Amino acid sequence: MDTSTRGTWGSRLGFILAATGSAIGLGNIWRYPYVAGQNGGAAFVLMYLACVLAIGIPVLIAELSMGRHTNLNPVGAIKKLSKSRLWPAVGYLGVATGVFILSFYAVVAGWTVAFVFRTLFHSTVSFGDFLADPLSQIGYFALFLGLTLYVVLGGVEKGIERWSKILMPILLIILLGLIAFSLTLPGASSGIEFYLNPDFSKITGSTVLAALGQAFFSLSLGMGTMITYGSYLSKKENVITSAVAVGFTDTLIAVLAGLVIFPALFSAGLEPTQGPGLVFTVLPTIFEQMPAGTIVGVLFFVLLAIAALTSTVSLLEVPVAFLVDQRGWSRAKSVWILSALVFVVGIPSALSLGAVSGLTSMELFGQTSFLNVMNFLFGDVSLPLGGFFLSIFVGWVWTAAKAKEELSIGADSSSTLLLSAWGILLRYVCPVVILIVLGQKLFGF
Repeated sequence: MDTSTRGTWGSRLGFILAATGSAIGLGNIWRYPYVAGQNGGAAFVLMYLACVLAIGIPVLIAELSMGRHTNLNPVGAIKKLSKSRLWPAVGYLGVATGVFILSFYAVVAGWTVAFVFRTLFHSTVSFGDFLADPLSQIGYFALFLGLTLYVVLGGVEKGIERWSKILMPILLIILLGLIAFSLTLPGASSGIEFYLNPDFSKITGSTVLAALGQAFFSLSLGMGTMITYGSYLSKKENVITSAVAVGFTDTLIAVLAGLVIFPALFSAGLEPTQGPGLVFTVLPTIFEQMPAGTIVGVLFFVLLAIAALTSTVSLLEVPVAFLVDQRGWSRAKSVWILSALVFVVGIPSALSLGAVSGLTSMELFGQTSFLNVMNFLFGDVSLPLGGFFLSIFVGWVWTAAKAKEELSIGADSSSTLLLSAWGILLRYVCPVVILIVLGQKLFGF
């Protein structure tokens, strides 16, 4: 295989920014605040941090070690490390999951661009009417998918890495500016109290499960993204410290997003338990009431769009790497054909929240609308299932001992001290806890 076609990261910083960009997405800035609001605020934050440390980062390290050791995509990596004909199915699951998640994720991501314009021009069209307009839904979906295609077409170093180096600092600057504004609002202190002063009586089993689910999904684990990104890593890089840096930065962005939203919510006298509509229905109302609210609102949705783009790029890169590695396709051919496939698959999701009644009223797996069904199957089920099998594969099939040999390359003495704890967590803790989360999602226990 021609490695120049495949690509590599140009620097450690470029990899960390790209991998962090993959992890940072709508889950951090859209999903995290409303889940935190529904699960006790600061109590949830503590559980979330614990889950990132104990589960998220160990699985992240495992995926990166597989990728760097094999220099291959999820399917190729598993085939190289196992003689079994069954285990590669986990890699295929990851590739398919990336395609299907992108098909509906890009729909929601398109809304972020729409809300930049809606806020800027003070649109009076309700969110429900916006969702029911098929031209808007298809148009913004196509626009966002096109942006994703453009970045991935540029390759690893000149596409993903270059744009990550531009977008991630911009994201952080906008986020810090919004925090500074939000903290000065009247009544903001009540929001800070709710978010940062834990009430331990609010920690329940459901709080822990919600925190674990959020930690798992926010780090882009379970579908081979980090195997693919790890495959572009040089042997000179310290995988352990890189993984910790990605996990820390991803978590930091989520926590900072809460510092934007909760002070603003409490300042407006609204409840934090607003649910999924928090960003697209509640926050625009708050922005309208704020001084300089138009500017703040535009900046917020630009922030959300940047976060979404860095994630959609990684979702497309996984199947692209598969076609380049396993089928010998060129990057350009892979990107164009996959983007066309994602667009066709995503049309039902784009039309399912009001534009087409049959797709809106469908009920399957306890979910209503085609988009929600896709989110349940590939977000709630496929990701933890993939994470469960990958932790078993690295810990027991490839074996933690061989993975440690790979991880020790480029590592310093402080990093090697962490390897023993990592092996125990990966082999015994991660599979059990992930299985519990998956069981809770499927069967409610």
